[in-house]
Amino acid sequence: MSVTDKNKGCGIGFLTCLSLVTATMVGTGVFTSLGFQLQDLKSGFSILSLWILGGLISLCGALSYAELAARIPRSGGEYTYLSEIYHPALGFMAAAVSLIAGFAAPISLSAIAFGTYWNAAFPSCPTRLSTIAVVVLISLGHLGSLKRSSILQNGVTALKFLLVGLFIIFGITSACCHPDSIRILLPQRGSLAELARPTSGIALLFVLYSYSGWNAANYLASEVRYPRKTVGYSLVIGTLGVTFLYLVLNAVFLTAAPANDLSGVLNVGSVAANHLIGAIGGRVMSGIIALGLVASISAMIWAGPRVTQCVGEDYRFFAPLAKKRNEIPQRAILLQLMLVLGMVAFGSFETVLIFAQIPLMLCLMLGVVGLIVCRQRPNKTPLEDIPFTCPLYPIPPVIFLICSGAGLVYSVITKPLIALAGGVLMLIPIFLHRWISQKRQP
Repeated sequence: MSVTDKNKGCGIGFLTCLSLVTATMVGTGVFTSLGFQLQDLKSGFSILSLWILGGLISLCGALSYAELAARIPRSGGEYTYLSEIYHPALGFMAAAVSLIAGFAAPISLSAIAFGTYWNAAFPSCPTRLSTIAVVVLISLGHLGSLKRSSILQNGVTALKFLLVGLFIIFGITSACCHPDSIRILLPQRGSLAELARPTSGIALLFVLYSYSGWNAANYLASEVRYPRKTVGYSLVIGTLGVTFLYLVLNAVFLTAAPANDLSGVLNVGSVAANHLIGAIGGRVMSGIIALGLVASISAMIWAGPRVTQCVGEDYRFFAPLAKKRNEIPQRAILLQLMLVLGMVAFGSFETVLIFAQIPLMLCLMLGVVGLIVCRQRPNKTPLEDIPFTCPLYPIPPVIFLICSGAGLVYSVITKPLIALAGGVLMLIPIFLHRWISQKRQP
C-alpha cells in the first residue's frame, strides 16, 4: 500500500499542515533578526528589500519542494529526498544536519528568545529557567498522541497570530499618528550600495533563517491526508502569507523605535513595544510575543523527530529511535530534547544561528537540485501523473539556487571559522555512512 493510499481519510489535514508551516516560520527570526541586521545596515529600505528577497527565495524553494512532495510522499524531508534521488550517504548526512542544525539549533534559539522576552515581561522569572522549562514542557506535550499534537499545534498557532495581529494594529496606529517615522522605510542615498556589501550576506542569512520552516510539512508527509497535494499547497500558501506578515512586522519595528535603540538588541519586539505603548505596555507585549514563540517551538519539536524516525526505519543501528507509541516517536523526541538542552547550555545565539544555517541551506539546495535531477531522468514520471508541479519551471529552482548560493558565499567570507564548523558537520556523517550502512535494514 502506498503512502498516498494509506493516508486517504486519516492523518493530518491541510489546516494543520498550514499551521505547522506558518508556526515554524513565524518565530525567533522575525522577533530577533532586525537588531543584528541594523549593526551592518542603516537603511530601512535596504532591510525591507532583504526581507522581500528572502520571501522570494523561500517561495521558489517551496514551489520546488511542493513538487518533490508530490513525487516522493514520505516523511523525512531532505533525508528522504537526498537518499532516493542521489545516494543514501547524502541522505544520512541530511538527517544529521536536520537533527542538529535543522531542528535542535532552531528550537534552542526560539527557546532562548522565549526566555529573553518572558524575562522582559516578568523580571522575576530567570531567563535560563524559562528557556529550559518551555522546551521540556512542550516536548512532554507532544509525547501523547497525534491527535493531541494536532490540537496543541493548532491552538498555539491561532493564539500566536491573534497576538501578532494585535501588535501590528498598535504599530500601524502609531505610524499613522507620526507620519515622519515612515521616512526610514523610503529609499535613501546609499541604500542600494549597502545591499552590495559582503555584510549583506550575513544580514540575508538572518532573513533566510527567519523564513526557515517553509518546508516543515515535508517532514510529516507520511502522516498527512492526500500528501501529494496537501503538503505542496500548505508550503506555497504558508510562505506567501508569512512573507507579507514579515514585511508588515519589520516596518512596524523600524517605525516604532529609533534604529540606535534596536541595533544589537535580541528582543527588538520589547524595545518597539516600549516606544509604542510605554514601559508597562511593553512588558505586556513582551509576554505576548513570548507566548507566540511557543507555537514555533511546538511546531519544530513536533516535526523534527520524524526525520530521526525515518533513519531508524532504514538503519538497524538506529532502530530504537523508530519505535512509536500512539503514532508518536517518543525516543526520537527525547533525543532531540537532550540536544536542545545542550545547545541552550553552551551556545551563544548568533554563533548557533550562523553555524546551523550554513549546512541547512546547503541541504536545501541539494534538495532543489534534486527536482532538476528528477525532471531530467529518462524514466521520469509523466508530469500529468504528478498532482503538483512547479510552475514556471526551471525559473523557481534556479532563482533559489543562485540567491541561496550568493548568501552562503558572503557568509563563508565573513565568518570562515563558523562556516568551517558547519562543513565538518556535513562531512562526518558521510564518512560514517559506510560503517552505518552495513547495519542498514533489509
